[in-house]
Amino acid sequence: MQLSVNQMIAAGIGPTPAKRFHPFMAAALDRFEISTAHRVAAFLAQCHVESAGFTRLEENLMYTTPRRLVRVWPSRFANEAAAMPFVRNPERLANKVYAGKIGNGPEASGDGWKFRGRGLKQLTGRDNYRAAAAAIDRPYLDEPWRVQEPEDAVLTAAWFWKNAGCNPLADAFNIDGITRKVNGPAMLEAAQRRRRSQEALRALG
Repeated sequence: MQLSVNQMIAAGIGPTPAKRFHPFMAAALDRFEISTAHRVAAFLAQCHVESAGFTRLEENLMYTTPRRLVRVWPSRFANEAAAMPFVRNPERLANKVYAGKIGNGPEASGDGWKFRGRGLKQLTGRDNYRAAAAAIDRPYLDEPWRVQEPEDAVLTAAWFWKNAGCNPLADAFNIDGITRKVNGPAMLEAAQRRRRSQEALRALG
């Protein structure tokens, strides 16, 4: 289906980001079979929540209190004293909390920071960057910053969407099922994702 700038705006995306991302939408949606109103609506809604309305293409790791760090990463920080050195230190925090998982090396490798969340889907971890690079034929392992560029932000989000099996869920408009694929068991902002999916579907007519 064709997606216009006005439809993106009606779906809740601001005029400036809508105009910024629209030139790259058609090719990515077509390539990864996000081809019906239900699929496009659910895709736009999930990207909206993940990227703060298509405005944040890099994970925000600037935490200002140790209490919040303990709450978000209880498995990494046993108490506030342990978390204190990571307050207002995004690079050190990323290397700590993402060490030894999602294909990343140990804390000293710097992989956590290098492969932090980027793009409309907040692609995270060496394994995901490697898989996206292979599927899209882009040098994301050597140049991870590319995922923050509008075209690659859209492409990686659309690749993840299809790879995770979101299209069939969108056909049934199973938004909670999609949220589990996109956000994991935390199901953060589940109600907002449902609401934005309905708004986007209305916008698409």
